[in-house]
Amino acid sequence: MPKTPDELFAFLDSLGIAVKTTKHPPLFTVAESRALRGEIAGGHTKNLFLKDKKDNFFLVTVGEDAIVDLKQIHHTIGAASRVSFGKPEALMDLLGVTPGAVTVFGLINDHDARVRFVIDQTLMKNAIINGHPLTNEATTSIGNADLLSFARATGHEPAILKVTEG
Repeated sequence: MPKTPDELFAFLDSLGIAVKTTKHPPLFTVAESRALRGEIAGGHTKNLFLKDKKDNFFLVTVGEDAIVDLKQIHHTIGAASRVSFGKPEALMDLLGVTPGAVTVFGLINDHDARVRFVIDQTLMKNAIINGHPLTNEATTSIGNADLLSFARATGHEPAILKVTEG
């Protein structure tokens, strides 16, 4: 059973990580979320749930405006082959979220650490990083170092890589 946002917040609290969460109508795309830019400071994310031909899974978190070359990213992230988007069933099974709500916070549901977490080094330049707290009806702001601590606490060693163009 996937964790709820309240269980996520309790986990973050148990780690001593303070976050700020803003509730809003459901947002399914980066374009829809741009309306909140005046309210929520920090780096806003785009999350790609990818898999290679050997069923290795990757969560790649980049800035909302980042350009990612999906034909070449496999070289950078250590995939066994070119990557494609993971199926919704695998997304739910591994990260406990649905398409339109993919988030770094889904790592809390990947108990066997099957998903490799990759975060773009350009995004990490933001002191605050924003992501959905397991639902696309809110945005949670977290410090960049705290985000890495969260990932490690879920059993995922973050790979901070240059995955975007430019």
